Amino acid sequence: MIILIAGEKGGSGKSTIATNVAAGLALTGRDVLLLDADPQRTSALWVERREDSGIEPRVHCAEKTGDLKQSVADLANRYEDVVIDAGGRDSRELRSGLLVTQRVYIPMRPSQADLETSPHVDELVGMAKSMRVDAGPDAYILLAMAPTHHLVTETGQARQILKDLPNLFLASPVICERKVYRDALAEGKGVLEMHNNAAITECRALLEDLHHG
Repeated sequence: MIILIAGEKGGSGKSTIATNVAAGLALTGRDVLLLDADPQRTSALWVERREDSGIEPRVHCAEKTGDLKQSVADLANRYEDVVIDAGGRDSRELRSGLLVTQRVYIPMRPSQADLETSPHVDELVGMAKSMRVDAGPDAYILLAMAPTHHLVTETGQARQILKDLPNLFLASPVICERKVYRDALAEGKGVLEMHNNAAITECRALLEDLHHG
């Protein structure tokens, strides 16, 4: 499967989600390639730390910017799963990735600044679908870095705002703001390899959604 993690707004946890998806798939025995298409190289550096620490299972990595179509097509013939970290902006990487991916997650914080990008991202997905000979990707907004306090209602409010976009579904899982995600990124691990039950539950829900959503 080709999975694109992308968006228009920086700082919403795209690399964190891409690395956790890649690690989670690898833990099920899948042969996974993490394609870092962001010049910041967050995902590539995570793979380097994972390899330096000798963590198994291995997650393969490649780096590519610009037009991703041919590179992704080639990699998809060699790996069971290709997870693309396309960074946080309207870019050539995001647009070309939408033309080849089978599933796309747009991480979005439940904040006004992030939510205001949703109509344009929805438009980009619609444009990509119109250019493809197939039905195009299954495209989801994934609420991420959500507050954990029960009195903060931003997540529920965001769900109401995002529920009627024509080209983007709202994913059921929610990824919350938790220190363990930052710790895992620093250690070259996924949260499934850490010891935080809440984060493990979130990541398992995302992987389940990936296969059955």
